[in-house]
Amino acid sequence: MKEEIIKLRPHHLLCTQAYAGAGYSDEFVSNMDSIVEELRNNPDAKVEIVFSTDSVCNACPNKVSDGVCKSDEKVLRFDRGVINALDLNERIFSYQELIKRLDEYLLSGDGDERLKAICGDCEWYHASDCWEKIKAEK
Repeated sequence: MKEEIIKLRPHHLLCTQAYAGAGYSDEFVSNMDSIVEELRNNPDAKVEIVFSTDSVCNACPNKVSDGVCKSDEKVLRFDRGVINALDLNERIFSYQELIKRLDEYLLSGDGDERLKAICGDCEWYHASDCWEKIKAEK
């Protein structure tokens, strides 16, 4: 059986860390639940970093078409923040390798300053209490 590779755009690495079961629609939540469950329960999960729409976007009502989101300007800015912070390129990683890089970057800052600089204006940032969830997992 072929191992499934989950495609993630860079900022969705953050979302998978802070996700708590809420989202844009029931279909989105169901899709995100299965992605997050696979990533959190399988330390060897393979993730392909893509600089476009990904596995999370597949069920998002904001996805206009492949590669296009209603909030492109915002999500591309979030992606650039993670790309620059983690020196990412498009390729396959283990999820744990990515989370290790992410933790080293975020936790070496002062409080939530580094997370807030990337995605502090995201509608889910305060609603999901992202920093507290990310910190609590460490």
